[in-house]
Amino acid sequence: MRTAIVTDSTAYIPQELRDSLDIHMLPLNVIFGDASYQEEVEITAEQFFLKVREQEELPKTSQPAYGEIINKFEQLSKEYDAVVAISLSSGISGTYQSFVSAGSMFDDLEVVAYDSEISCMVQGFYVIEAAQMAAKGAEPTEIIERLDEMKKTINAYFMVSDLGHLQRGGRLSSAQAFVGSLLQVKPVLTFENKQIVAFEKIRTEKKAMKRIFELFGEVASKGEKMKAVVIHSSREADAKEIAEQLHEQYPNVEIEISYFGPVIGTHLGEGSLGLGWYVI
Repeated sequence: MRTAIVTDSTAYIPQELRDSLDIHMLPLNVIFGDASYQEEVEITAEQFFLKVREQEELPKTSQPAYGEIINKFEQLSKEYDAVVAISLSSGISGTYQSFVSAGSMFDDLEVVAYDSEISCMVQGFYVIEAAQMAAKGAEPTEIIERLDEMKKTINAYFMVSDLGHLQRGGRLSSAQAFVGSLLQVKPVLTFENKQIVAFEKIRTEKKAMKRIFELFGEVASKGEKMKAVVIHSSREADAKEIAEQLHEQYPNVEIEISYFGPVIGTHLGEGSLGLGWYVI
């Protein structure tokens, strides 16, 4: 059985890696006024944050066009027997449900949608694992079993630099944002029940990142082999420094660097940092 792996753009997997692993990507959109851009296709993270600085209002975001999902599955049905479609969390986007709905329209193609319940390169961990398994001939059932196993140890925490994005995006009240800014609160966020939630409210960025490192260390210090990713928005130098420090402290962890792209960056804002991981 030939199984294709599909994901959405918020996994932020570099194109060269997608190409080498035969990963098919469907882009979400960011909308500035009347202009819509497909992230990872028509607008990069760098271009996005430059554009945001010029705007008074935050852009809106939207899931992949339903017709594009249908077209992608139609194309894949000519070469593959099955599709495993891995989406960002269904708690923050309708992409997963669109994958389910579009997949039900095909009789000659088995489509299995998988809710990562997370996003960014942590979602990408699922996608890469699935693609590597598919390349070896694994069937959808085997792939889903492995993804469920990964989900038991996958975790991610984020620190946002600007509470205004959360407030303007409807994830924080104006009063909370105002008070938070006065107190220099740097909320540590995580995914819980498929939603982005405040894990802890911490006074400074330094303390917020220290707390994230503590949470990571609780797992990494056990010595098991792990994969981790430092995620940033416009803070590549800081991300590299963090990755080097963590790798030096935990040689059992394979650490890479990724970024918050336009869609997730709309909600978290520029200057955000995050750390995600799982036990191999």
